[in-house]
Amino acid sequence: MPRRRIKVCLLVLLMTYVLPLGLGMAAPEEKLSKGQLLYVPVYSHVYYGDQEKQILLTAILSIRNTDPARAITLTQVDYYDSEGKPVKSYLTKPLTLKPLASTRFIVAESDRRGGSGASFLVRWQADAKVNLPLMEGVMIGTAGQQGISFTTRGVEIKK
Repeated sequence: MPRRRIKVCLLVLLMTYVLPLGLGMAAPEEKLSKGQLLYVPVYSHVYYGDQEKQILLTAILSIRNTDPARAITLTQVDYYDSEGKPVKSYLTKPLTLKPLASTRFIVAESDRRGGSGASFLVRWQADAKVNLPLMEGVMIGTAGQQGISFTTRGVEIKK
């Protein structure tokens, strides 16, 4: 009797959690969208020590289309400084990312204009509801023989 219960439990677990992953099921409806405006925090430098010394960082905005079937189009990629003032617009025309494609936008380590509270605003759209793209800030820098790297995630601020 206990073996049968174990088999039934395993079958239920398999059907509930494992099989749906392998069937290429779409994301739940709440994780689909036709477009968004996202805020992605990045840092052109970070502070360390009692004297607030700075480590300059290269900031990379990574954008990944996570939809395996549909393209998305980036219509705005704007860089802002710590005071919320525009620093640079990275797009002169819309940029389409094919299914599962990615792109990146780089703020050079020597570009100190953004400050420690810099950010990107990214607007994207699609013809139909798609999986939400992944937008991350990737920061990397060195000071002497020390290296630092970390990531941030974009958050939706408007559909």
